[in-house]
Amino acid sequence: MITRLLGSKISQSAQKMPVIAVTGPRQSGKSTLIQQLFPTYTYLNLEDIELRQFALSDPKGFLQHAGKKAIIDEVQYAPELLSYIQVITDREKIAGQFIISGSQNLLLMHSIAQSLAGRVAIFNLLPFSLQEIQNTDFALINYEDYIFKGFYPRIYDLDLEPTKWLQDYLKTYVERDVRQILNVGDLATFRQFLEICAGRIGQLVNFSEIGNMIGVSYQTVKKWLSVLETSFIVYTLQPYHQNFNKRIVKTPKLYFYDTGLACALLNLRSVEDLNRHFAKGALFENFIINEILKNQLNQAISPRNYFWNASGSHEIDLLLDKGGRLIHVEIKSSRTIGAHFFDSMKYFQAVSGALPSDGYLIYGGDEMQKRSEVQVLSWKSLHHIAL
Repeated sequence: MITRLLGSKISQSAQKMPVIAVTGPRQSGKSTLIQQLFPTYTYLNLEDIELRQFALSDPKGFLQHAGKKAIIDEVQYAPELLSYIQVITDREKIAGQFIISGSQNLLLMHSIAQSLAGRVAIFNLLPFSLQEIQNTDFALINYEDYIFKGFYPRIYDLDLEPTKWLQDYLKTYVERDVRQILNVGDLATFRQFLEICAGRIGQLVNFSEIGNMIGVSYQTVKKWLSVLETSFIVYTLQPYHQNFNKRIVKTPKLYFYDTGLACALLNLRSVEDLNRHFAKGALFENFIINEILKNQLNQAISPRNYFWNASGSHEIDLLLDKGGRLIHVEIKSSRTIGAHFFDSMKYFQAVSGALPSDGYLIYGGDEMQKRSEVQVLSWKSLHHIAL
């Protein structure tokens, strides 16, 4: 079993907080991790229809049945339980009494904010990180292999063919979640919407343009995108609003939580297909941003990540705001370093006052270099970035 880096943070918090919440995409390994960390707890999964009906019809009886310490998986199916959990934890004051998990982030977070504020430690578990996999038997040689395969644990555990499993994942989980959250009459149009999103990785989100392409309204596109965010399929990176340039771009950019899923939506069936595809550079950018995000979440760091674009003339792919200290990152899929790779970083440092020591160029090659403008890192060495 691959050791999940988030596990130690969860265990530490369970010694202090009465409730631990673990969210993340379906099949990211949440259930496996929390059962491994808390093997003596009663395990209750609300995907089980009978257990779910028990929880909904008799929440007090359900929690008595759970015993003193319990794991409640997919708790978003019975959000009313959280109010009862609040009463129990306030009365009994037991650290780590309840471990709850769910895979519909916005819905679960809303329920937690209403019922468990101040009583819960919240963690996000994404699929395997590069740092978790690199020194195991599952490690791959080229970054293209990771982009194509993605990082869902089951693909590695069972040595599954990525495209087939990811296509099934889309049908069994994503479309089901969509039906539960929204009344989407035409799943074929929604699937087309997903494919368009995959083709726009790393681009500014234009709701009207996407809507016109598939014949739905601006409001519908916005709502569908919110469902994909709720289900941990996509996320948006917001622009950094500090006014270093009056013509700053203010529209967010779109990324997928897993590049393998994006490759499946783009109908890429091999690494060779990926190497020929127009979106390879964007997928590499998505891959690197995902890995930095995973490293933050695995250290229980709340991400404050942005991009910066001075009206198209200069762009920084990723900005990490550390209390005003700006870690700026440029991402290039090339295995050869070009002199022009540093142009936007030098411009950004000049207008923002950011320090060269806080600048990183991440590229597709293997070398690490410390230059006067920035630090050059291989895609294999992301753990050197000061998070």
